[in-house]
Formats: sequence, structure tokens, C-alpha cells
Amino acid sequence: MTTYPVAQLTALTQGYGARNIVEDLNLSVQPGVTGLLGPNGAGKTTLFRTLATIAPPRSGELALFGRPVTSERGARAARRRIGYLPQDFGYFPAFSITDFVRYCAWLREVPAKHAESATVDALAAVGLTDRSRDRMKTLSGGMLRRAGIAAAIVGSPSLLLLDEPTVGLDPAQRLDFRNLIRSLARAGAAIVLSTHLVEDVGVACDKVLVLSDGRVVHSGTPQQLADLSSSAAPGDSPLERGYMTVLGDGGPTEEAAC
Repeated sequence: MTTYPVAQLTALTQGYGARNIVEDLNLSVQPGVTGLLGPNGAGKTTLFRTLATIAPPRSGELALFGRPVTSERGARAARRRIGYLPQDFGYFPAFSITDFVRYCAWLREVPAKHAESATVDALAAVGLTDRSRDRMKTLSGGMLRRAGIAAAIVGSPSLLLLDEPTVGLDPAQRLDFRNLIRSLARAGAAIVLSTHLVEDVGVACDKVLVLSDGRVVHSGTPQQLADLSSSAAPGDSPLERGYMTVLGDGGPTEEAAC
């Protein structure tokens, strides 16, 4: 049986206006949970928008599910298998949570005969079944985030891109979220999780990438990042100190395999 990465970036350059945010980036995303760390402005959101086919590469190649994405038709086909939670997402305020998640299922072209059950399953996965009739405009920050996670996972996408998914979640909800992404990974999904919460990466992710100035400065397991910890680096744990050490002393990596 032929195997291929879920997502592959080759010599990617991406940016906005006259500025390149990411240059000559090589990246391979495999099934499992990959943590994406980096300071503000490192290129994490730009990378996500590229993987989600929102922004075509300026140069280089994006391949998804074994096929190069070279046209809008190809991008649309790939989007059916991608779940994306941006840091800030739009919604119709008068929609109920169920309406919102079902609408996102329709956008992803989840077959109509499965859309209802997929919506019910997604709401149950994030603990919103009892609040499914609540209007989006009435939700707290944490509930809104959980609704966004449900919209990203509805229909069981093969590639799940989550940008700061635990913002606004309380400690118990963060634990539930970690269990959720582990279960999705066991089912075969490739999950890329961008966060500033280093401890979430340590307990939830199989692999970790550190981005700085549009470059991958570290690729490995959370333990390998912790092993790079310098006693002089700031941080309350070996993983945090390893992250800060890499940001201060690391160099770019030619290729990152997730």
C-alpha cells in the first residue's frame, strides 16, 4: 500500500503585500498530534492559512492527501477533508450552536444524509449537547471556543488545524480537549495544534515544531525539546526552558517531519 504525508510543503514562500512571512519552508505532516510553538509574528497563522488552502503559496508546492494543490478545484476537493479553527472566526449571531455547526458541515460538503448525526456527535464531543439551542451571540468566550472546535471536527476531517483552541477554556475543559484530540489522532487524523501554552504541547502532542521568523528552528518530540533546556533560560519547566533556549540559540532546520 502506498503511503504519503497528509500535508507536504516544499520550498514554500508565503506572505502578504511586499513582505514574505515564510521563506523556503519544507514541512511534512503525518497522522498524530503536532504542536506548533512560536512567538507572535513567527508565521504560525500564515502557515495555517496555507495548509487550509485559504492563501495559495507565493512559490513552492503544497500537496494535500498525496495530491499537489494547483487549482481552485483541487483546493475545494481538499477542503472537504480539512477542519480549521482560526484564532478568530466569524458566525451569524442569531444562529443556534446547532445551526452554526451544521452550517459548517454544509460548507465542508459533509453528505446531507450524515450531516445531522455528524453535528450531534461534534456537539457531544465538546460537551455542548445541553446547550445546543443557545444563540451564538449569548455564548461566553469559553463556550464560543468549544462551538468553534465542534465546527472544526464535524464530519471527522482527516487534517485538523487548530489555532489557540484552548483560549477561554477552564482547566477541566482543557483536559477534556486533550482527551478529544487524542481520540481523533487514534482514529487516524493528522492534527496540528498552535498554542502559546507550552504545557498543552507537552501532554497532548506526539511531536513539536518551533517557528521563529518564518523558519523551523526545532522539530522533534516534546521530550527532545525539553532535553535542550538550558539552566540559564527562563521558564518553570524543562519544556518551557527548552523552548526558550531554542528561540535564543536555535538555527533553522532544512526540513521538518511531523
